Parts: sequence; C-alpha cells; structure tokens
Amino acid sequence: MSEVRAKKALGQHFLVDLNIARKICDALSGGERPGIGAETRANAAGYAGAGAEARTMAAGSADAGAETQTMAAGSADAGAETRANAAGYAGAGAETRNGDGAGIATDARIAADTTAAGAPAVAEEERGGAVPCDVLEVGCGMGVLTQFLLRRGDITTYGAEIDPESVEYLHAHFPEFAPRLIEGDFLKMNLRERFPRGLKIIGNFPYNISSQIFFKVLENRDLVPECVGMIQKEVAVRIAEPPGSKEYGILSVLLQAWYDIEYLFTVNETVFNPPPKVKSAVIRLRRNRVGRLGCDEALFVKVVKASFGQRRKMIRNSLRAVFGDFGGAEHPFFTQRAEQLSVADFVQLTDWVAANRK
Repeated sequence: MSEVRAKKALGQHFLVDLNIARKICDALSGGERPGIGAETRANAAGYAGAGAEARTMAAGSADAGAETQTMAAGSADAGAETRANAAGYAGAGAETRNGDGAGIATDARIAADTTAAGAPAVAEEERGGAVPCDVLEVGCGMGVLTQFLLRRGDITTYGAEIDPESVEYLHAHFPEFAPRLIEGDFLKMNLRERFPRGLKIIGNFPYNISSQIFFKVLENRDLVPECVGMIQKEVAVRIAEPPGSKEYGILSVLLQAWYDIEYLFTVNETVFNPPPKVKSAVIRLRRNRVGRLGCDEALFVKVVKASFGQRRKMIRNSLRAVFGDFGGAEHPFFTQRAEQLSVADFVQLTDWVAANRK
C-alpha cells in the first residue's frame, strides 16, 4: 500500500516538514521508566508551593517565543526540502481530502540514517542494562513521527491507530513495528492493563479529540509521567495559561494540578497538506511532584467544572447551580470568577465545599 487518504471525520492533515517532525520527537525524554510513588506525594500545603512553579508558565511561554521565531526561520530554511517532500509525496500517489482537524505526520522519503536525536540509534546491548521506557504514539498515520521514534534506543515505541488504511500502510512499511501497533481507539484503551509499568505519550493529536486525549492522560496520571503533543494552537495556549487569563479554563486547572506544562513552539498551517484553517502548537506535559492534592480529588474535578460552567458569573452563582446554597454560608472566593483562582485556590475551595454542602 503506497497511500493513505486524509479523512475529515478523523481530523487528518499531512505534515510534510521533517524538521518539525524531528523536533516533536526530540521533545520527548527517554531513559528508564520513572515511577510515581508514595514518596512523591504532597499534601495541600506542599501543593501550594508547587503551584508557584506552575505559574512560571507565563514566563516560559514568553521564552518559548524566541524558540518559535527560530523555528520559523528554520522552517523557511527547510522550505525547499518541504516542497520537495510534498512533490515526492504527491508523486507517490497519495491523495488527501480537506478537513478541519490536526495532521497526520507523513513523508515517505525520510532518510533511513536519520534519528530523533540526529545520531545513530543505540543498540540494546550498548545501553548498559538500562530499561527503555515505553512510549505510545497516538495516531501514527503514515509514520513520520514513528520513524524517528523507532530509531531511538532509549524508548520502546508502541502505536495506537484507528484508521485501517493507516494500519495497513504501517504494517507494509514498518513490519518490525507491527507487533506493537494497536489497531483501535486510544480513548477506549485500557492503559493500565496494557502498560502496567507506565508509559509516555506522544502524537500529532487530531484536533477533534485532543481535549479527550488530555482527559484520558489525567485519568491515568499515575501511569503517564510525560506527554508531548501537537494540537490546535488555541487549545495549547489555553492549557498553558496561568490564572487571570481569559483562556484559562477547566483543562488548564486540571492539567496544571498534576503536570508542569510547557508551550514549546508554534507550527504554521503551511507545513501541512492540505493546510488547516488554524495554527498548531506543540506542548509538553511533565508530571510534577504532586501525588495527592490533599482534598477529595473527585470533588475537586467537579468543583472546577462547576466553577467554569458559567464563566461570566461569580463563583457563588456557578457553584450554587450545582451544589445548592450551602445553607447561606459564604466563602471569600465567591465574589471572584473562576479564571482568577489558582490550582491551590481550587483545592482550598474544594475542602470548603466538602464541609459546607448539604
């Protein structure tokens, strides 16, 4: 099989810039499987200290701006290669249909001697006994990211792909990868059964399910120490924003509660075929030091969602719509809006709701 069609229903576009594909793979750390054990657990007071670290994201995003500008220059330098790739891809008979989602990274002409780190792959016997961590690529497409990942000696790469055409293509072009390629819906996958020792996640995530992917990461946060994903830019910005921003929302709070977020770089529409209508961005999530929030975590999620349920209203009204009037009791946060509260504030508010709801 020499072609895979981009499918609008799956939100697919083809990434044709190899520099970007390489950079995405480089962003994922390797090494031994990091555990998230009891020794990492912190109480609410400890979390408050970690919250300050999460707030440095605003500065981190600013620092990433310079990298983004460098990236733009790099993309310009790679323009000839990208155009050649696109031409070569078209010559291979691949066809695409326009859609509104994220892209599948594809390029049949990736050099065989290129690795994610720009160095020869490390053979297993040369690793000195280190156990490579398991990595799951979500949405392998035609294997541009997959090729870079497979050549790394510090990780063991698995794949999840729902599209039968893509699965057939991957089997034909990466036969050694076939035993570790899971055909099916990542969102329905039982990660605990398949990866009991934990896993890292990477992918060019379809726009139409990117938020669901991150919610699944949250559900398995004790298993997933790191996640690198290319997603719609506005979603990436929302996830990385600190309190006080209009973009700060439910996913921002929940992910920042357990992960340090890095906005790595912006990806222009022009590097996809066909070009999507929006820009993309690459972000990295790394598990923070917090194991337990120090509150009822299920209630914490419910409080966060309820607080943002009516963004323009004060928290008092948003929470009362879900939990009742709390017997007339008031909390100092009631006169604020949800986007003004930090993760530590929501932990405190959750404890108050637990004590005062009827």
